[in-house]
Amino acid sequence: MIRTERDGTVATVWLDNPPYNFLTSDIMTALAELLTALEREDAVRAVVLTSAVEDVFVSHYDVAEILAGAEASPVTLTRRAAAAALHTSRAADHVPGAQAALARAGAGGVADLRRYHEVCRRMRDSDKVFVAALNGRTLGGGCELALSCDIRLMADGPYEIGQPEILVGIIPGGGGTQMLTRVLGAARALELCLEGAPITPARARDIGLVHRLVAPADLLDEARSTAARLARRSPVAVKALKRAIYEGGSESLEKGLHIERTGFLETSSTATAQRAMGKYLEEIREVETSGRDLASFIADRLPRWVEGEVVDF
Repeated sequence: MIRTERDGTVATVWLDNPPYNFLTSDIMTALAELLTALEREDAVRAVVLTSAVEDVFVSHYDVAEILAGAEASPVTLTRRAAAAALHTSRAADHVPGAQAALARAGAGGVADLRRYHEVCRRMRDSDKVFVAALNGRTLGGGCELALSCDIRLMADGPYEIGQPEILVGIIPGGGGTQMLTRVLGAARALELCLEGAPITPARARDIGLVHRLVAPADLLDEARSTAARLARRSPVAVKALKRAIYEGGSESLEKGLHIERTGFLETSSTATAQRAMGKYLEEIREVETSGRDLASFIADRLPRWVEGEVVDF
């Protein structure tokens, strides 16, 4: 259900579960295994996540699996009981065969939910840049998976994106409430989840849910081009930046500033960063020696830095 292709520093991953491209526990297991492989591959600096199914990124998580997991529970869970079930599942990770026993006891859905969150966490924590190329319908778990990517490009067309879970009496379970709040703010996140109505790609761009809209025929090329450019960034800096924003941005200001300070000191101490800063100063001195101003440097030379053509990290 997953296909991969590598081109230089960029890996492209296609989700392939036609006709609706539902996410399933098998797909999340495969994604977890893929992340493990990518973590060992330093040469891959960026990942494009897209779909092999026409006009569909991910319809949503397979509702049949969610229902089966819910029906397998012997009781209706209170909030406290749900928290206890999650705690038990985490503890079972360290006991051989315990997760299989929990699955037989009707708690397999808890492990599946935790696996989903773990995949998304590893994407956010990674020193690689993840670019989502949303080629069509992106709902529920698909929207949450996209939110776990660092950059989101969406095809401009008659497509939908959103969190419709409340329409069947549940709430987003793959991180949607938390990531949407951080991306959109509490008011918009609550409205999107309460209404359950999908929004158009144009509306998603306008409120900041996706970064850019691209013509469908150009989407994959644009995503790969973006990934290739961002793959030229320092992996140490990418990881520190993602931690400062994803983790620090949800903490108190003082704790967030502490995370930023530690990341700044970490990245500035690396040999590659020091070499890059030295090169930058050389170019500034060249501008000053030639009698040109900083505006000319920004217009003529800075674009090469943006494209990653000056310093090899």
